[in-house]
Amino acid sequence: MSVGKMHADEVDTDVSLVRRLLAAQFPQWADLSIEPVRSAGTDNAIYRLGDDMAVRMPRIQWAMRQVDKEQEWLPRFAPHLPLAIPVTLAVGTPGEGYPWNWSVCRWLEGENATIERIADPCRAATDLAQFIVALQKIDTTGGPLAVNHNLRGAPLTTRDTATREAIAALHGLIDTDTATAVWETALRAPEWDRAPVWFHGDVLPGNLLFERGRLSAVIDFGGLGVGDPAPDLMIAWGLFSGESRDEFRAALAVDDATWARGRGHALSQALIFVPYYLETNPVGVANARHAIDEVLADYRDNV
Repeated sequence: MSVGKMHADEVDTDVSLVRRLLAAQFPQWADLSIEPVRSAGTDNAIYRLGDDMAVRMPRIQWAMRQVDKEQEWLPRFAPHLPLAIPVTLAVGTPGEGYPWNWSVCRWLEGENATIERIADPCRAATDLAQFIVALQKIDTTGGPLAVNHNLRGAPLTTRDTATREAIAALHGLIDTDTATAVWETALRAPEWDRAPVWFHGDVLPGNLLFERGRLSAVIDFGGLGVGDPAPDLMIAWGLFSGESRDEFRAALAVDDATWARGRGHALSQALIFVPYYLETNPVGVANARHAIDEVLADYRDNV
């Protein structure tokens, strides 16, 4: 059984391939059960291995360097962070026709974030803000700079062309005039002028795990980098609203310019996501449409 495709040009994976790779490289795990994991994640195909492990396989070329980045940095981060993050147990190499490095990680229990699964949205907002603050305090020496690696923590202007193209592509589906106004407001906001800090880069509902209604883990650090922390505000519109959004902002002590850039990142990510994944990722598209609606409503309420 395979994991459904997200990209027209992605590399196919299935249970048989995973088992052959394990047999060749990690035979101690080759006889464990392997089950594909249904996920709205776009960069990696995930297979549960036994009861307490997962195999992560990059789907597409742009994701191939994420394995090495996570292996290098996440063990250093884990002692400093208040929530669980992925732990890489082994890194596999190309083989059996599969072209890239892949990883075996510890399985993290929990369900992806939805507002229905959050027992206390304000508590979740505070818990996540504390995680982001702790991440920002970690020493950035040697970290991948956003401006050098095409990551979200670079200035918003680097996303201008793609964002405007996405707005045009969604004409008739969203309020494109308000979307343009939000985007241009974000572009006018002063850029981050302090020392660059660590950011996760993809804090979206699909990368947050909840157990018994409480935020328990943050996963998928493929977008990790050093730069402007504004991208990690995307979740303010992707999951929170009203009081919980206010709690999130207050716990982070975010200034107006960074908040505006964060709202721009939330809009940009969602706008670009919808047309690309419209036919392949219904959960991700629903999340993106929700974020667009929240961003536009927030802007209208505050102009």
